Amino acid sequence: MCTAATYKTKDFYFGRTLDIERSYNELLVITPRKFPFAFRTEAKSEKHYAIIGMAAVFDNQPLYYDAVNEKGLCMAGLNFPYNAYYSQNSSNEKHNIAPFEFIPWILLRCADVDEAEKILEKTELVDIPFSKNLQNAPLHWLIADKNRALTVEPMKGGLKIHKNPVGILTNNPPFEMQLHNLNNYMHLSSKKPENNFSKEINFNVYSLGMGALGLPGDLSSQSRFVKAAFTKMNSVSSKKEADSVSQFFHILGSVEQQNGCVRLENGLYEKTLYTSCCNADKGIYYYTTYENRQLTAIDMNSEDLNSETLILYPLIKDQQIKWQNKSV
Repeated sequence: MCTAATYKTKDFYFGRTLDIERSYNELLVITPRKFPFAFRTEAKSEKHYAIIGMAAVFDNQPLYYDAVNEKGLCMAGLNFPYNAYYSQNSSNEKHNIAPFEFIPWILLRCADVDEAEKILEKTELVDIPFSKNLQNAPLHWLIADKNRALTVEPMKGGLKIHKNPVGILTNNPPFEMQLHNLNNYMHLSSKKPENNFSKEINFNVYSLGMGALGLPGDLSSQSRFVKAAFTKMNSVSSKKEADSVSQFFHILGSVEQQNGCVRLENGLYEKTLYTSCCNADKGIYYYTTYENRQLTAIDMNSEDLNSETLILYPLIKDQQIKWQNKSV
């Protein structure tokens, strides 16, 4: 299970946690403008926007989990089991796109959410697997730029496109139910609570943070949606890059999963394999991994974006510690 978020100070930031029980050898992947990106049923894209993001790479094709393009449009796919539905038949009236190529389908050609929304109206997600051994995962997506965000959910009857006013996405239930559930938490505040219980009883505010009393703390997707939304929408940071990035990681840190807390039926445990934060305005991708808490950054604009080959960076997973005082 995962959480994706948007955040804006001076610049616009986008990122996610990947909460899963195993790694697929993820890489930080830059797809430059002239990389010939092949789609299963659509024409090969020879010239397009450059994108940077996290992906598993098979047969020289990146299967993006999340990414941002050079124009600042961002997209992330999150697990959506039992609800995601991909068409079993191709459409003669729409572009037929496999789920594993959905992120590049949008980011290679769209500069903002407005353009993405127009493409989405003409897109059908079809159940075309990458290979026999790599079937499609049930997903829904968060698409965002600095102005607004959308949630895209493949359901029976086609893609459901929802305006996302909170800029947060987790997993089940469907987004409309997640958004409606926030009504149950409108009493939460960052301020100390007032006594609305009874004038006949004197209550003591015996601890800081009691304005958020009742904020969910478990790791279910519905609870993470509420907690991430509250944390993000009450976050305060300066407009400096370091402060903004740090605050973004704190927002997602409020819902990260620790190894051992979510046991699966196969006996394995979900944990936050990585957390990402993209400065979408500058094209900088920051990440941490479960083992390595130190921020690592890659600037896409420091690379040759007119290249024809993928640019790959293995994740730095070993814990990096800066010693302030070390005895030899």
